[in-house]
Amino acid sequence: MYAEERRRQIASLTAVEGRVNVTELAERFDVTAETIRRDLAGLDRDGIVHRVHGGAVASRAFQTAEFSLDARSRSASKAKSDIARAALEYLPKRHGSIFLDAGTTINALADLIGTLPQATNLSIVSNSLPIALSLAGNGHPDIQLLGGTVRAITQAVVGDTALRTMALMRADVAFIGTNALTIDHGLSTADSQEAAIKSAFVTHAHKVVVLCDSSKLGTDYLVSFAAISDIDVVITDSAAPRSFIDQLRDRDVEVVVVGDQPTP
Repeated sequence: MYAEERRRQIASLTAVEGRVNVTELAERFDVTAETIRRDLAGLDRDGIVHRVHGGAVASRAFQTAEFSLDARSRSASKAKSDIARAALEYLPKRHGSIFLDAGTTINALADLIGTLPQATNLSIVSNSLPIALSLAGNGHPDIQLLGGTVRAITQAVVGDTALRTMALMRADVAFIGTNALTIDHGLSTADSQEAAIKSAFVTHAHKVVVLCDSSKLGTDYLVSFAAISDIDVVITDSAAPRSFIDQLRDRDVEVVVVGDQPTP
């Protein structure tokens, strides 16, 4: 396992469990305690965890930092690819309509949709420039890009024009990305304008499918745009802690885990 992936899993475990222990982490990942201490020190510098004697505790501050699309596309790329492939099962089986939110995991889904012959029967609405270009480049006949203001960092269309258009629309399935997911705060993101579009997608869809790699679990961003009760399906990867998966299922959320079995 690469150090980046190990640190991602440590961050998720700390966020969900609240506290992690150096010795237990070293045993879990089959590395030395010193390696784990370096991992925790790096996560502490990034503000993801707080180092304490013998381990680390979760950082409870609401996050506001955003990363570029390029940086986010390189993070957890294998997990995102697997999650996107699993999401294909939730496409309408024949004719239908879908919302595709802006985000790197949703973009991976759009790339897959563009290769499916049956996808030509789908009406697709998105607020993502990369997604619209990807689908158009694959010759999709029915892709609508919302109009409005483009946020440079995410290349997502936001604003009143997009929201007024969304008020008139309905879809069979909304595929939603998120910066963070907690039981109490639900789905959250850093920007209020993007949150408003995401909320509209959730509100106006019959089924809501969230694509969320395990590094997002247990963390909070500033603006909540949907509660757990608004979600029908969460697709995540095998680094997701079992305790978090169980909490979602206890709240009647279908959870799909890609890859190996989730951690206990």
